[in-house]
Amino acid sequence: MSAFLLPFKIDPSPLQLQVGSRIFIVGSCFSEHMSSRLAKLKFAVCDNPQGILFNPISITQCLQRCMSSQNYDESDLVFINELFASWDFHSHFSHPDKIEAMKGMNNSVNRAHHFLKTANTLIITLGSAFSYTLKKTGQTVANNHKAPSDWLSKTLNVASAIASHMQDCLDALKIFNPQLSVIFTLSPVRHARDGVIENNRSKAQLIEAVHSICEKNNHCFYFPAYELVIDVLRDYRFYDIDLVHPNYAATQYVWEKFAETYFSPVCRSFAEKMHPISLALNHRPRFPQTEAHRDFLKLTSKKVDQLKMDFPHLNWEKETQFFQQELAKNL
Repeated sequence: MSAFLLPFKIDPSPLQLQVGSRIFIVGSCFSEHMSSRLAKLKFAVCDNPQGILFNPISITQCLQRCMSSQNYDESDLVFINELFASWDFHSHFSHPDKIEAMKGMNNSVNRAHHFLKTANTLIITLGSAFSYTLKKTGQTVANNHKAPSDWLSKTLNVASAIASHMQDCLDALKIFNPQLSVIFTLSPVRHARDGVIENNRSKAQLIEAVHSICEKNNHCFYFPAYELVIDVLRDYRFYDIDLVHPNYAATQYVWEKFAETYFSPVCRSFAEKMHPISLALNHRPRFPQTEAHRDFLKLTSKKVDQLKMDFPHLNWEKETQFFQQELAKNL
């Protein structure tokens, strides 16, 4: 272990992800980093069907809605800033036409319902213990859609209340999908707008709640993404220019630890073989007409063919089509 890093050992997990596992992801923006990396390794991924969510109340409400698959109607929408929106959804679901807005929301929840029913693993990334409610109705909002601040009240949810909400949701999930395992993570993103002291209070409530849940449920696991960034890397060179979001180096470090903890040996081997293929898909050659580049395409295409034979249950259409088209361009 480097002298410049605090020694931190993550115990091996009994939960081992297999190649092509179906993974449902919900939570903060940090979860999207994990989602994109998992998708590149051909895991079947469904992430954030209502958009990015930070607080545990909105996350449990999202999961409950995905289980029930109850459609949204006009009464669930609010017209704000010239768009039809829902307090449950991120603003990218908003639309000038209310029918289109409802269609997008309902399609996303319905897809998530079917995916969650057959998922192997659920990853929940909690961002903040603070939640906002509408003063007029008491409804918890996942996104304020730039509503006037006097419409909303802010609450710090304590660990016991968070654990209670989560446990109710986990009990329902156990009935809905008995095979589902759950990985909890805590986003290392600092919610600086809450204030430094308030952010630490918030994270403390989340940490206590999650550990309480994992101690009571043998199908629930905690991955220390937060501790890896805050306590092991613990330097602003691992943050973006805003000094709030972890940068590529930090997320890559967390990803490697996640893979070490939760990937089965076959899955780790598969990830190593997929890495050069993923690089090739994004490679933009300076001289594509050269024989050297054609040899590179042929060699990588053969690697794809071998993986197709080893893992025929995976969808290889994207890779096959890419290399066929690139080779055809340079005949």
